[in-house]
Amino acid sequence: MTRPVVWVSMDDTLEVARDLFDRERFHHAIVKDEGRVVGVISDRDLLRNISPFIGNFDERRQDVGSLKRRVHQVMTRRLVSTTPQTPIGEAAEKMMMQRVSCLPVIDSTGACVGIVTLRDILRWSVRAADELARGERPAA
Repeated sequence: MTRPVVWVSMDDTLEVARDLFDRERFHHAIVKDEGRVVGVISDRDLLRNISPFIGNFDERRQDVGSLKRRVHQVMTRRLVSTTPQTPIGEAAEKMMMQRVSCLPVIDSTGACVGIVTLRDILRWSVRAADELARGERPAA
């Protein structure tokens, strides 16, 4: 899982989310409302909702206006999550079955303590394959 968790507020603008993604170089951010996890926003959500003309010579006022939309207008609200105790294989299967590219990791208090992404699953898979090739038992 990836830590620390990058998060935005439901009322943040898409410009705030875009700047966060650019600065932190993540592809997903947790959306919180009053400290509670309420959804996820991805870089793909931004690409679908921000004008492609931003920053170009052809930029118009309505293009810049797309940056003023709020996170809650484009985020994924159907939260599919996991726990810190979930085995990586089970988390990967859940991601495939639910057709999601990340799982917020929620502890028993309801706090988001990390996020599992496809990149995390791939990193684990490569390590496990290396360990198997050396005749070792892969770490969970």
